[in-house]
Amino acid sequence: MEYSNAFVGKADEPTHSEVAQMLGTKVKLWDGLIEWMREKEGVPDQEWKSVMVKKYGWSLRLKKKGRTIVYLGPGRGCFMASFVLSDKALDLAKHAHLSKSVQDALEAAPRYPEGNGLRLRVTRASDLAAVRKIAGIKIAN
Repeated sequence: MEYSNAFVGKADEPTHSEVAQMLGTKVKLWDGLIEWMREKEGVPDQEWKSVMVKKYGWSLRLKKKGRTIVYLGPGRGCFMASFVLSDKALDLAKHAHLSKSVQDALEAAPRYPEGNGLRLRVTRASDLAAVRKIAGIKIAN
């Protein structure tokens, strides 16, 4: 299954009901990650944002003290967890004993002026372990 943001072209930020409709049963993973980030990692703030909505759609930014920790992009039956990692955080993540597919994504992470871009597609509960680990690394660095 290929990922595509479910809200490309939508003028207004999506409601939770619309996100749930697009994610289907995967909304439990979405909600669970948001709750875990708030309760376990102290990431209380949420902000819907879109840059070029007609091309990229909407993402939910989970923030701590004004700093975006992870971007969540809802798709159809899955979602994308995206990070912008410093060189230090990227190096720590590469040594964090993550799955081969996550290691490959870390190695291929493109370098931007603001940091290294990492995108992880979440389709099942086991995908959340890497997202949580990388979020923890980002918060600590």
